[in-house]
Amino acid sequence: DVQLQASGGGLVQAGGSLRLSCAASGFTLDDYMIGWFRQAPGKDREGVSCTSSRDGSVYYPDSVKGRFTISTDNAKNTVYLHMNSLISEDTAVYYCAAAYGAQCQSVVKLSPFEYTDWGKGTQVTVSS
Repeated sequence: DVQLQASGGGLVQAGGSLRLSCAASGFTLDDYMIGWFRQAPGKDREGVSCTSSRDGSVYYPDSVKGRFTISTDNAKNTVYLHMNSLISEDTAVYYCAAAYGAQCQSVVKLSPFEYTDWGKGTQVTVSS
C-alpha cells in the first residue's frame, strides 16, 4: 500500500529556509517518480519539483529554480525539498506525490494529473 507523509513545514521569515520531508512507505523509490506540489488558498495546485531516483532526473519550474532543491535518501526512503530564499509567494500547503514508473524529464511531469498517490500536506508560511 503506497503511503506518503510530508512534514517539515512551519512559519519562517522571508529570506529564510526550510527543509520538507516526504517519507515513503509500501514501495521503493527506485520504481517511482516523486513530485512536490503546493497549493495556496484560491489557487490551483502547482508543481514545484520532481525527481526520479532511478535515472537521477530532476525538474524545477522557473518560479523556484535556484532556490529549491530536491534530493533523495534511498536508505531512508525519503525525498526532501530544500527551500532557500523563501518569499511570501511560497506560502502554501505543500504535498508530495508518487507516480509509478515515470521519469521526471520535463515540465509535463509537474502536472498533478501525472501522479496517482498523494500524501497529506504540510503548511509553509513565509512572513514578510
